[in-house]
Amino acid sequence: MSTALAPSAASPRVFTARRSFFSFLGPEFRFFAADGQLALFVKQKAFRLKEEITAFRDEGKSQPYIRIQARSIMDVRGTYDVTDASTSERVGTCKRQGLKSLLRDTWELRGPDDALVGTLAEDSLALALVRRFLLKAWLPQGFTLTSPEGRVLGKLKQRFNPFIIVYDCDFGADGAGAVDTRLATAATVLLLAIEGRQG
Repeated sequence: MSTALAPSAASPRVFTARRSFFSFLGPEFRFFAADGQLALFVKQKAFRLKEEITAFRDEGKSQPYIRIQARSIMDVRGTYDVTDASTSERVGTCKRQGLKSLLRDTWELRGPDDALVGTLAEDSLALALVRRFLLKAWLPQGFTLTSPEGRVLGKLKQRFNPFIIVYDCDFGADGAGAVDTRLATAATVLLLAIEGRQG
């Protein structure tokens, strides 16, 4: 399988995101486009007081794509700023809803002007509770991305695998009302990172 990102797959809206089973000094995440080609690679650094994650277009980490940075030290339930790694353009923020997420993971996605562009939430409160308190990794998660008006913008479905976290992600087509792919990708990276800590 190729480890270089094809130019046409630079920002896929349909992909599979996978967290490695084990990696020394920090987990690794790989995003694969629909054709199976590697789209993004993330090596999360361990033991950082202030979370900062860069997603690259290749495993050699020579082509940075986006940067995700927590606003506060040890902020695993707060606000993460997302910037384009090539242009330093502000893409927006991913903000985890702390109290809501104790029972049902919920994230707000906001654009560069801080306007709400989407909410990413677990599909079912009942299943979320069963998963947290009874079945844990044996019950896969499902997430829906909705617009502020309630329109469905995308879906993330976790595959059944008690050892490796894998999400099948579909953020639909580009167009009016679609969430910036860079922001949706950042939210997926954060799900992989935080779910790994919880699991």
